Amino acid sequence: MNEFHFNRATTLAQAVQAGAKSSTAQLGATVRFVAGGTNLVDLMKLQVEHPEQVVDINSLPLNKVERVSGGGLRIGALVRNSDLAHDPIVARDYAVLSQALLSGASPQLRNMATTGGNLLQRTRCVYFRDIAHECNKRNPGSGCAAMEGHNRMLAILGTSDSCIATNPSDMNVALTALEATVQIQGVKGQRTVPISEFFLLPGSTPNRETVLEPGDLITSVTLPAPSPGTRSVYLKLRDREAYEFALASAAVVATVDGGTLRHVRVALGGVGTKPWRSAEAEQALEGKPVGSATFRAAAEAALRDAKPRSENAFKVELSKRCLVRALTLATTQA
Repeated sequence: MNEFHFNRATTLAQAVQAGAKSSTAQLGATVRFVAGGTNLVDLMKLQVEHPEQVVDINSLPLNKVERVSGGGLRIGALVRNSDLAHDPIVARDYAVLSQALLSGASPQLRNMATTGGNLLQRTRCVYFRDIAHECNKRNPGSGCAAMEGHNRMLAILGTSDSCIATNPSDMNVALTALEATVQIQGVKGQRTVPISEFFLLPGSTPNRETVLEPGDLITSVTLPAPSPGTRSVYLKLRDREAYEFALASAAVVATVDGGTLRHVRVALGGVGTKPWRSAEAEQALEGKPVGSATFRAAAEAALRDAKPRSENAFKVELSKRCLVRALTLATTQA
């Protein structure tokens, strides 16, 4: 691990000011915020991340889960994953989020990991994490060893000629299905970004993963109030039951009215370069009768544009079955 400067921010203004130095010559490299450190510290040890300054933000007042006007929920960026998963409002009204959080990592990591950090969790692609290999995400223009290499765990949706790395987060998939918004404090003030616009496709610049600019700090995430009768489910398929990333996952939020699907939201994980909202599946489900034929048609639509590589073609059918099962579970809840 390289040497770095470490300090603590006690106010949002201090944190933003420190982060903004990423765009100046004063430090010559990067500034990173740290809370739980469950991702950043690993990447620093692997020499993937090498900031010159690390800013501890644990003292900032961003650790509350609270109702907002209109019945929605605001989740502070420093709320720990365990606390969020077991929050009674989240467990009752946003079950898909609680289930997604509890399916991720291990209890020890969930006790440390934060909402903001999870949003910024970086890919587990083996080539990204090994500096001996080419990776456009880590070193733009160097190439992508995963294209013809070990790509079993990697993406089949939203890929480009530069990158096929998956977004690894379970929480992000659930937040996408819930149509969350992300609140950001930056050098130019505050702004709110829909989660559908927060993550960027790799294109030719896979090193840029979100819309955040130097100095930007995630302060909270807001969930809209659930519609009456809304049901939600997160289903994760993986090689082992615990401490494993998704091969395929599905987050479903839906209302059933007299056997007909209404206000359906679908997001997929383990298969996209970002949390994958499927407008195609939603269109195939909206206003249709609950049933296996409807669910299968939606799954076919969701994976129609999949582009598998040498080792991950199995993800196409696996993702379809995952979505069908998640829809079945969501629409048969008591």
